[in-house]
Amino acid sequence: MIDQVKAILLDIEGTTTPIAFVHDVLFSYARDHVREFLATDSAAEDIALLREEHEADAPPLTNEIESVATYVEWLIKLDRKSTALKSLQGKIWRQGYRDGSLKSQVFADVAPAFERWRERGLRISIFSSGSVLAQQLLFAHTEVGDLTPFLDSYFDTKIGKKGEAESYRKIAEVLEIPAHEILFISDVVAELDAANQAGMKTLLSIRPGNAPQSHEEQYPSIRSFEEIG
Repeated sequence: MIDQVKAILLDIEGTTTPIAFVHDVLFSYARDHVREFLATDSAAEDIALLREEHEADAPPLTNEIESVATYVEWLIKLDRKSTALKSLQGKIWRQGYRDGSLKSQVFADVAPAFERWRERGLRISIFSSGSVLAQQLLFAHTEVGDLTPFLDSYFDTKIGKKGEAESYRKIAEVLEIPAHEILFISDVVAELDAANQAGMKTLLSIRPGNAPQSHEEQYPSIRSFEEIG
């Protein structure tokens, strides 16, 4: 399959990075520091986005930081793919990465695969519900070093939802590569369905801690990037 593609598009959670790191470390860090960040001047734009989104869920938020923080905690608990939440989380995590309190985890086969794929002339991109900033921070501060030199492009939900085929069509257009020459790897069958519908080649990522997927047998699967070549 690798000989038939020019680019690899990767999910993060459950594909390059353990789900436990995202939920137990990153989400917890964001919860613990949300009030501190909301009290800064740089939080104004994110607060406005959260207020706008909240109107679809309940009566308007008050002007108190506590009410916004409580809403953020609720969004994190739901793991909602909220653009406002993801933007806020990325900015909170940036401080953690800067002061060294956060180091991101990737599976052991990720860095060698990145190097191998680049040597083959393949372009490597990321598509995650986390903001582009959060993606860049994660790969820049891994326990094995800065992996961003291997990555060409980052896509978040601003380009579209991960479960919609149109998102993958748009990604192919941005990359200027035909969809059938892009390999998308994810741990979520619904995302593979959408990418497949858009014409991309697909692989199901089966990693320790990943949730079982319904109808996963319809997709070829891998347990390590070593299987790709």
